[in-house]
Amino acid sequence: MTFEETADPATAPETGTGADAVPGPAASGGEPDEAARRLYLAILADGGRVPVADVPEPDRPALRQLVAIGLLMPNPIDACYTAVSPRSVSDRLGTELRSEATRLLVRAESLPGTLDALTRAYDAMPRPPQRSGGAVYIEGHTHIRHRISQLVSDCRTEVLTAQPGHRPADALQGALVQDVQLLQRGCTLRTIYQPVSISEPAALAYAEEVTRYGSLIRTLDEPFQRLMIFDRSVAVISASDDHSTAAFITDRAAIAFIVNAFERDWARADATDWTAALTHGPAHNTHNAPDRVGRLLARGLTQRAVATRLGLSERTVAAHISRLRDRYGAQTLFQLGWLMRGGRGDG
Repeated sequence: MTFEETADPATAPETGTGADAVPGPAASGGEPDEAARRLYLAILADGGRVPVADVPEPDRPALRQLVAIGLLMPNPIDACYTAVSPRSVSDRLGTELRSEATRLLVRAESLPGTLDALTRAYDAMPRPPQRSGGAVYIEGHTHIRHRISQLVSDCRTEVLTAQPGHRPADALQGALVQDVQLLQRGCTLRTIYQPVSISEPAALAYAEEVTRYGSLIRTLDEPFQRLMIFDRSVAVISASDDHSTAAFITDRAAIAFIVNAFERDWARADATDWTAALTHGPAHNTHNAPDRVGRLLARGLTQRAVATRLGLSERTVAAHISRLRDRYGAQTLFQLGWLMRGGRGDG
């Protein structure tokens, strides 16, 4: 009687080489799991061979794994499994893995050529026509987002952005995917927020995630304009109050001016521990908002100017002012500003 005739169905596929062969860990590097290691050591302790009939049913998965890796070899003569030297298995699998690595490298090198036709088609895709003055105006939030997505995809070195005020949660969620991919390609990303941004859970989560990938984010307690700069070759600025029109600028002198303005703001901005901010939650980060409002009022700024400076709505600023009046017992803005400058102690 041959070995194959005595093998039960649980072990029959172990000697197969066709489509029905049971794939084993050899495909994932030839590393046996703990159960397979224990079985292999037990077989070695018994002299390096084990009859098929002596392998308990619970050990069958580990047995199949060892056969798939090559650490056990079925012997059709005596219906036993014989242990194989791990050294020879390691040499064989190492050769296979190096060959696979070589195939992957060759594939990686040939990939640009394989996608060359698609790349040419992408480069030939119609873009907004250039106009005099080195700026193209695009209207509509959908068209603006589409063009920015193209610029993110084409970016090779650096993105600089300034994002005043609140950013909608859905916009942040969409930006997160693009920005992480950008950072994973090796590009740098620097962003300036206003302090109000750290009061939004979605902004906190976004900032904490992208900074883990190397993005740099700072906050600036001053008014500034929304802008994006790609590879210092294209700048995007808002061209309408509701941000429904954007100017895409390619003029070198204009871009140099915009970059210098960004760098000045960046130098004045403060770094933030976004992980700590996310851990403590929005309440921890917003408790200083009324104080910031009060400091600006004390400097003589109007309610509207304070709202612009902090990126808040006038309604939110009015709510902070109401709380400050209650705290200081002030009846008017003038009295509140005077008290916050220290006038309370003069009475």
